Amino acid sequence: MAAMCFHCYQLNAHASRRRGFVFALSGVVGGAMAGIAATPAMAQVDVGEASRLRSLVPAGQLESAATQQYSALLEKAREQRALAPENHPQLRRLRAISTRLIAQSAKWNERSRQWNWEVNLIGSKTINAFCMPGGKIAVFTGILDQLQLSDDEAAMVLGHEIAHALREHARARIAKSRGTGVALSLGAQLLGLGQVGDLAANVGTQLITLKFSRNDEIDADLVGLEIAARAGYNPDASVTLWEKMTRVQKGGGMAFLSTHPSGPERITRLRENVPRVQSLYRQAIGVKR
Repeated sequence: MAAMCFHCYQLNAHASRRRGFVFALSGVVGGAMAGIAATPAMAQVDVGEASRLRSLVPAGQLESAATQQYSALLEKAREQRALAPENHPQLRRLRAISTRLIAQSAKWNERSRQWNWEVNLIGSKTINAFCMPGGKIAVFTGILDQLQLSDDEAAMVLGHEIAHALREHARARIAKSRGTGVALSLGAQLLGLGQVGDLAANVGTQLITLKFSRNDEIDADLVGLEIAARAGYNPDASVTLWEKMTRVQKGGGMAFLSTHPSGPERITRLRENVPRVQSLYRQAIGVKR
């Protein structure tokens, strides 16, 4: 499941200049190693250590960039009356689910304790969601309404996107692609500016101009699965979620699937890993067996 991260654009230079901004990384700072997240000793899924290349990109600066882009997205949504108010029932539901997931996050990234987490809902038929570096989460109503997500399935979507942020895939992708000491264009195709009335027509799920790799997606699937199970959400929902994705992908409006392709291999992998986290789920809901 992922982005929902989510986080995956290929913009040309013109689009980068128009919608993004240039973010200068002037070398590795002394604190660049802060927040490196390894695999927790008690992890039930096997994903290995997170990429150490992340240390080449200062986490704090990337998170600051994400905060600026996230704020721009919310402001545009507000202008178009697409930003859900604080008392919106779907937003309150998402925040309740996210609170339980975030409580499990520090196991995967100690730095996440310092993040100013935010969860917002944007009115759009687009099926999409993402979590930017630093814990900035946005969900579009299309994914809730068109897929008719249960709380357990919504937790799998959110868990996957949160996992991308916790494992700092954006930092690693920047380092792998560009390195440091150069000006990096963090083009953020956040807004469907050419589509009046459809804020998210062209919304991506990546902060940067890079797509997450297949390994990143596997990583986020499994880490998100475990986070959700630890938070008391049924891991079987990871399978039903992707079965729903597969059924609706031919209908269009699937920004999520442009960066998170569905298929039998993904579902099979999740089904194989569900038993590994079932004990965590039972423990979370108080079932002793």
